[in-house]
Amino acid sequence: RARRRGQRRMPPIRVLNVAEKPSVAKEVSRVLSNGGCTNRRGASQYNAIWEFPYTVMGQRCDMVFTSVTGHVMGLDFPPSHRGWNTCNPRELIDGARVVKQVDKGKEKVAENLQREASRCAWLILWLDCDREGENIAFEVMDICKRSKPGIRCLRARFSALSHNDVTRALARLVDPNPHESAAVDMRQELDLRFGSAFTRFNTLLLQRSGVAARLPGADADGKGNIVSYGPCQFPTLGFIVQRKWDIDAHVPEDFWKIKLSHAVGQGREASIAEFEWSRDRLFDEHLATALFAAVRGAGQAVVTREGGTESKKWPPHPLNTLEMQKRLNRAIRVSPEQIMKLAEELYQAGFISYPRTETDKFPDDFDYRTSIEQLHPHPKFGFHAVNLSSGRFRQPPGGGHDDKAHPPIYPTKPASEQDYATWRNRNPRLIDVYEFVCRHFLASCSLPAVAHKTTVEVQMGGERFKATGNMIKELNYLEVYGKGPAGGH
Repeated sequence: RARRRGQRRMPPIRVLNVAEKPSVAKEVSRVLSNGGCTNRRGASQYNAIWEFPYTVMGQRCDMVFTSVTGHVMGLDFPPSHRGWNTCNPRELIDGARVVKQVDKGKEKVAENLQREASRCAWLILWLDCDREGENIAFEVMDICKRSKPGIRCLRARFSALSHNDVTRALARLVDPNPHESAAVDMRQELDLRFGSAFTRFNTLLLQRSGVAARLPGADADGKGNIVSYGPCQFPTLGFIVQRKWDIDAHVPEDFWKIKLSHAVGQGREASIAEFEWSRDRLFDEHLATALFAAVRGAGQAVVTREGGTESKKWPPHPLNTLEMQKRLNRAIRVSPEQIMKLAEELYQAGFISYPRTETDKFPDDFDYRTSIEQLHPHPKFGFHAVNLSSGRFRQPPGGGHDDKAHPPIYPTKPASEQDYATWRNRNPRLIDVYEFVCRHFLASCSLPAVAHKTTVEVQMGGERFKATGNMIKELNYLEVYGKGPAGGH
């Protein structure tokens, strides 16, 4: 009987998992449970709880998955320094104490974490893998330890919500990084201290001097609006003002150019070669007029040099956030802010990797094969994915930027016809963003386009002109990406 008791299986470990957004908690739960998770309502109506069994580090676990909605806690001054006239603004910089506490309106989120943590042995933190996410992770730890001081805290590091990424994250759990969290705490404290001190100083000074009453938006009592200060906003405003001054100080100056063109054929079928003047432009009208008369009087141009070389147009580097915003803004005329909202929605649904990254180089162990093969069935660019899998693949060298947090943006799962139908009803721009990410990824893994560059130099009336032209011999990455900006990349 004693031996049988010794052989009894240990009960599963109850594990609380916390994501940064409800949609991420839902998607990771769906992926890990293969769609078999159950959900219930917690203390916070916006942060549902998902449950399913799983094995973590060889241990049977009952996974409890919930979320927060960004930061749960914030820094503020104690009541003795919150009032505008309670102290000299200088004290806010180096004298006043700051406290970190649960933000107003986030009490139910904190209650939800404490209630669930009290019945769990482990805490796995699924916050975004950047400094801000690390800081939120420590906020979650602080709140959970109030009800379960001995809870074991582990960090899941992931960049996409695909099955491979989330299972890899669970297999490589690490300790949370206190240094990254402390860096955010320091930034928040500096923002609070300097922002509050200078806002109070500027506003009170203008009110007491009577200037505030003459500013736009002045109140009936003559106090005027708050003159706020932000450590980021003020330098940015300085750049804008300096640019305005530069524009105002610019004095336009007339210049003259000579344009030479040669047409072959007539009408719509005519082919026109444009020749650039070696002098580019002149600011002397009389000299330009004299040279133009000499060119026109020559009657014909003499070819002085003709040659050709092979040239290559290189594929773009792997995609980072800034490049995604720039290229999509040019292509579909959507604001960068809206592009990020669309990309976030695709990420939270598991279609692309984390869209906020400065990195433009894939890690050495990146799984190109799986990412490319999953795009084979796509009706628009699947043919190119097949070509890459058949020997046309080129490992992208990258652009040398690495934020050490996330890889470049890439597709993490194929979209079905049903997904496309959902996007058409919700927002057709989701299709544009998804297909751009797919095309950019495939292009970055492709061979460069090959062209023959021809240069012709002519002389006419003593002036030299030059024309260049390209004939594409091998499209390669252009098959899936189009011409893109001049010069490649």
